Amino acid sequence: MSDKVISKEDIKNLIKKPNMYRVILLNDDYTTMEFVINVLMVVFHKSITEATLIMLDVHKKGKGIVGLYTYDIALTKINQVESMAAESGYPLKSIMEKE
Repeated sequence: MSDKVISKEDIKNLIKKPNMYRVILLNDDYTTMEFVINVLMVVFHKSITEATLIMLDVHKKGKGIVGLYTYDIALTKINQVESMAAESGYPLKSIMEKE
């Protein structure tokens, strides 16, 4: 066993913050605004006001930033969005971009 003492500075250098990813909803011509708001409230736990504002970004700008998450959580959210959309017959898509 080693007698080397690990300093707080050594620990800080070893511990890295995880990369963060933006989850973005993409506009399409078929998914209803109401459905997008519902997805934002159910999957991303947004209030009706927040969900409406994000939905309007998606509608007017072609995409809307939903949140910032670690890779695994972002991927899970994307899968939830696309599962909900497929079950309801909508082509709603979401992507992630590294921060």
